[in-house]
Amino acid sequence: MKRTGPTNPYLRGLIIDLEIAARKNNAPIWKRVAELLSKSTRQRIEVNVGKLNKVLEEGSIAVVPGKVLGGGTITKKVTVAAWRFTPAAKQKIEAAGGRAISIYELLRENPKGSKVVIVA
Repeated sequence: MKRTGPTNPYLRGLIIDLEIAARKNNAPIWKRVAELLSKSTRQRIEVNVGKLNKVLEEGSIAVVPGKVLGGGTITKKVTVAAWRFTPAAKQKIEAAGGRAISIYELLRENPKGSKVVIVA
């Protein structure tokens, strides 16, 4: 079968915008995020809040090219951008003093992608 990629029109638009931003700002991180978001639904990344707590340091910025789940706890004040958040994950991140934002918002705030970590 021929692979078609994501069928969600908003996700397709995000992927196109990320690729454009990567070329325009000379920021390869956005190209990599677009590649990871282009995977099939079964291969899309899902990260628990507990993993974010393990791999991130206080005040860091992370992008999850997939979904953030509410498993575990988070104690660090971090900024997390993702395609989707479960309500529990968003609540835990914000309760720890962090920010849970969309990838579009992070792209607008930081077009060069400096100091952004991809958590997969």
